[in-house]
Amino acid sequence: MESRQTEISSSGADGAPDDEALAQLLEVLVCLARIESERPGKPCSLAKLSKQSARPMSILRRQLTTLADAAWVVVTMDEQGGGSAALTPAGAALIAHV
Repeated sequence: MESRQTEISSSGADGAPDDEALAQLLEVLVCLARIESERPGKPCSLAKLSKQSARPMSILRRQLTTLADAAWVVVTMDEQGGGSAALTPAGAALIAHV
């Protein structure tokens, strides 16, 4: 099995991942995992995730882009501007170890 190295966007001056940014991304993953456990097999709307994670939609979407780039979530957008998010198996494995 191929090992995949994942980079997270950093905001630190030295190029290292910013601890606060990583913590915020982890909070989104944990919130998504909680919602998925409450509603197994059902997609989590971005609106619900925004509300549950107490993040404005614009910030949530940027964070989800980072998480999707890391292959920890899959985001599906619809034509009306809404969408849903789901943990990938890699994202679920990461949350299982937190």
